[in-house]
Amino acid sequence: MATLSIDPRVSGRTADFVATDHRMLIDGRFVPAASGKTFPVYNPATGEILTHVPEAEAEDVNRAVLAARRAFDEGPWPRMAPSERGRILWKIADLIEQHTDEFAELESLDNGKPFAVARVADVPLTVDMFRYMAGWATKISGKTLPLSAGYDFHSYTLREPIGVVAQIIPWNFPLLMAAWKLAPALACGCTVILKLAEQTPLTGLRLAQVMDEAGVPAGAVNVLTGFGEGAGAPLAAHDLVDKVAFTGSTEVGKLIVKAAAGNLKKVTLELGGKSPAIVFPDAKIDQAVSGTASAIFFNHGQCCCAGSRLYIHEKVFDQVVEGVSNIASDIKLAPGLDPSCQMGPLVSDEQYRKVVSYIESGIAEGARVQAGGPVSGVERGYFVRPTVLTNTNPRMKVVQEEIFGPVVCAVPFGDKDVDAILKRANDTVFGLASSVWTQDLSMAHKVARGIRAGTVWVNCHNVFDASLPFGGYKQSGWGREMGEEVLNNYLETKAVTVAL
Repeated sequence: MATLSIDPRVSGRTADFVATDHRMLIDGRFVPAASGKTFPVYNPATGEILTHVPEAEAEDVNRAVLAARRAFDEGPWPRMAPSERGRILWKIADLIEQHTDEFAELESLDNGKPFAVARVADVPLTVDMFRYMAGWATKISGKTLPLSAGYDFHSYTLREPIGVVAQIIPWNFPLLMAAWKLAPALACGCTVILKLAEQTPLTGLRLAQVMDEAGVPAGAVNVLTGFGEGAGAPLAAHDLVDKVAFTGSTEVGKLIVKAAAGNLKKVTLELGGKSPAIVFPDAKIDQAVSGTASAIFFNHGQCCCAGSRLYIHEKVFDQVVEGVSNIASDIKLAPGLDPSCQMGPLVSDEQYRKVVSYIESGIAEGARVQAGGPVSGVERGYFVRPTVLTNTNPRMKVVQEEIFGPVVCAVPFGDKDVDAILKRANDTVFGLASSVWTQDLSMAHKVARGIRAGTVWVNCHNVFDASLPFGGYKQSGWGREMGEEVLNNYLETKAVTVAL
């Protein structure tokens, strides 16, 4: 199928892949949708159609689930030596690394993010995740347990793969989110059906080719493209799925929980956030300014842990706001493949309209625009200027709701009582992440204990590593991604007791 809109700056390999007749991976074969339907994928930098991909529906979901079920119940993957599973995961990482530029170009073209960022962040972190989990494949073990009653038994636990796993990923970090889901599940010996975000399917489809080349057995990984209602919903509800892992909005996460109730499948959720960044008066101001700006403007603000509520002590409020606003005003908006790009477009027209409506809502309710605003100044594409709002209050939508765009609300505080500041930071239904900016070590630790969030960064924000668990409190989700903690998402614990 011919490409309808392709950036001339992409390499020939990338252009050829975009222009291909895209197929889904089901049971070791690359196939179209059973109905023959396809849907368009848009270039967010232009709003034009980039290519088309298959539109999976219930029949395709069923085929993929049956393939994963057979692969788990009868196939080699769960029975393979852990070192062999680890070797295949490592080979996946090597192949991704060999095609770094291609994956970065696809991610930029499909999602809108700067190519330079995808090349130094998204792709290397993906490689690292597969390598890190390749090591865990040989280190999953149970325990020998002395019975507290002292009876003459030998008791121990086994850690076994949970089974068939449905994984549904978002569009903000398409390749990296696929790695966060696939790598630990495969390391544990599970089989997987991965449903890609409809807005950004290209790197996931290319990853499917890489996994096939690396030697993942037929049915162990199945990759679907489609919409939430047509593919995601029947996948989450399928009775032959043992576990669903979802990353996305809290609203959709609640639907996933309801869909999973039929067979009481296990569920983990990595959901939304409204993360506070708290700047104390003793903070290194230059560090706090650049760090809190990055906290909200990284990945165009399309980040679940974006520091979208910026609490600044009144002694340094004007200085920090001015610094963050200057950074916002200087950020170069351009297509992600433009070498000058510092911030690309938002992912879709729907997301663009949503973010602009939040900015307009804030202004209508009395917020003051210090930088940015609803008009991008770019002729076409889904561009939103980095925006700094002041004069907000806790009741405003822009303060309470997740915007998922480059919009930050700066709020002064003068409280001497740290508990009052923590109360304001915790005044949200979310609890995903936070950051604290201070040189007072005691204050940093006290705030870290008091914030109800899964991650607290001190004098930094958006620091990720395959070894660090990531996830949220409250309505930010259930369970953790990455680190040793993520293995709990994909393992069952069996107690064995033998009479002696």
